Amino acid sequence: MEKIRVRFAPSPTGKLHVGGARTALFNWLWARHTGGTFVLRIEDTDTERSTQASVDQIISSLSWLGLDWDEGPKIGGEYGPYFQSQRLHHYEEKAQELIDKGAAYLCYCTPEELEAERERARRQGRAPGYTGRCRNLTEKDRVQLAAAGREPVVRLRVPAEGETVVDDLIRGRVVFKNNILDDFVILKSNGMPTYNYACVIDDHAMNITHIMRAEEHLSNTPRQILLYEALGYELPRFAHVPMILAPDRSKLSKRHGATSVEEFRHRGYLSKALVNFLSLLGWSPEGTDEIMPLDRIVAEFSLDRIAKTAAVFDVKKLTWMNGNYIRELPLAEIVTEVLPFMQKHGFIGAKATPAELELLTKSVKLTRDRAKTLEELVDVVSYFFSAEFQFEEKGVQKHFASAGAAVILETVKNLVSSVTSFDQQALEELYRARAKELGLKPAQLIHPTRLALSGRTIGPGLFELMELLGRDQCLVRLERALKFVQDELPAQLAAAEKGTE
Repeated sequence: MEKIRVRFAPSPTGKLHVGGARTALFNWLWARHTGGTFVLRIEDTDTERSTQASVDQIISSLSWLGLDWDEGPKIGGEYGPYFQSQRLHHYEEKAQELIDKGAAYLCYCTPEELEAERERARRQGRAPGYTGRCRNLTEKDRVQLAAAGREPVVRLRVPAEGETVVDDLIRGRVVFKNNILDDFVILKSNGMPTYNYACVIDDHAMNITHIMRAEEHLSNTPRQILLYEALGYELPRFAHVPMILAPDRSKLSKRHGATSVEEFRHRGYLSKALVNFLSLLGWSPEGTDEIMPLDRIVAEFSLDRIAKTAAVFDVKKLTWMNGNYIRELPLAEIVTEVLPFMQKHGFIGAKATPAELELLTKSVKLTRDRAKTLEELVDVVSYFFSAEFQFEEKGVQKHFASAGAAVILETVKNLVSSVTSFDQQALEELYRARAKELGLKPAQLIHPTRLALSGRTIGPGLFELMELLGRDQCLVRLERALKFVQDELPAQLAAAEKGTE
C-alpha cells in the first residue's frame, strides 16, 4: 500500500480562516486515518503581503486545534525547508530545465502591452488571455529586449488544442479545454514563483500523494497538471472539498461575524467543539450523531463521504455544540479552559491562588450548564468572585420595588444569621419553615434572596449558591441589597416617576 502523504500549505497573509482550518483538518484526518504523514508548508512567496506575525498566528491556531504536523516549521523533516521563500533555487533550476527543453519560454511583454492585449480581446469579444506574442522569439530578439532593460517572466508553453482532464476523488472527471488556459506565468521577473508553479515543484519534491484543498482551487488544477506533465512528474491524486457558505448562501466573510480560528478562540469556543463542527462541514459520518470525539472522527473519516455540495457555516449550531462540550467535558478541563478568561476580565489574578481555583471549580460545576461559551461561563460565575454587580432591572421591579421588600430582606438576613448548619439542606428547611410561619410562599423569600446575592433572577439552586458563597458573604450581600432598597431605590423610583409626568 502506498503511504499517504498530504499537506496543508497556507499563505501567511492574515489569520487562519475557518475555511483554511477545515482544509487542514480534512488533510490531518486523512493522514491519521490512513497512518500517513501530514505536512505543513508555508507558501510565503508573496513578499508584499506575507508576514511573520501571520506565520506565528497560523502555527498557533493549528496547534490550538490539535492539528499536529509530522513535518514542517519548528520540527523540520527530510524534505525541508518548509518555507517556500527558502526554496527559491529549486524553482529557478526547474524553470531553466523547462526552458531548455522548450516547454517554457521567456516573455518580455510589459504590463502596459499585456493590458492593451486584454483590452483588444475584450473589444473583439474574446477571452482576455495571453496571445503568445513572445512564444517564438529568436535569440537576437531576446538579446535586444534584454538590452532595452526589460525583465522577463517565464511562461509555460500550453498546448493550443486538446483538453486536460482532472480525475477528482470527490467530483469525478472534470474536463478543461486547453485553449482557455493560455501560456501562464510560472516565474515572475523578480525571480519569485507563481502559486501554480511553486506548489507543483514542492508537492513533487515532498512526495505528496494526495492534494486535498478547497473547491476554488479546482480551476488551478489543469495548469498544475500541465506542469506535472511538462516536468515529467507523476501526478498526485486531487480532491477538492466543497466551499463553506454563510447561512444566506453567500461566501462566508467578515460581515457574517467571526471568520478566523483566532476570533472563535477569543470568543470562548473550545478547540474540541470547533474541530467537531468543522469536521461535519462537508463530511458526514455513517450515523446521525453530531457530537463526536476526535478519535471516532479519525476512525470513520473517508474521502467517499465528503460531499460535492457547499457546506453552511451555522454559528448557532457551533454555539450549541460548544455548550454541549462545556457541559460534558471533565470539570477540571473546563476550569483550565475558562481560567484565562477569568483572568482577562479581572476576576482572578495573574497567578491564581488555591482558594480562587477551588471557588472557580465549585462555581463552574454549579453553573456550567447555563453557558454555551467560555465568555458566557465567565458571566454566569462572575458574582461568586465579586459583589460589585448591578441588580437586574426586571428583578428590582418585581422583588425590590414593593413596599414589603425591606422587611423580606431583614427577615432573610436574620434567617441567614441564625441557621446553625450553613448547608443547602438546612437552609432550605429553614426557609420553608419561616415562609410557613409568615404565611408566605417559599418563593416570596427565595426570589428576593437570589437577586440580593447574585443580582440576577435566574441561576443555580439558591441553597447551593448560598452554601458556596458562605454565611459571611451572604450577609454582606444582603446588607448591600437592603441598603439599596432603603436608600437608593426610592430616589430612582421618584426620578423615574417625575420623568413620566
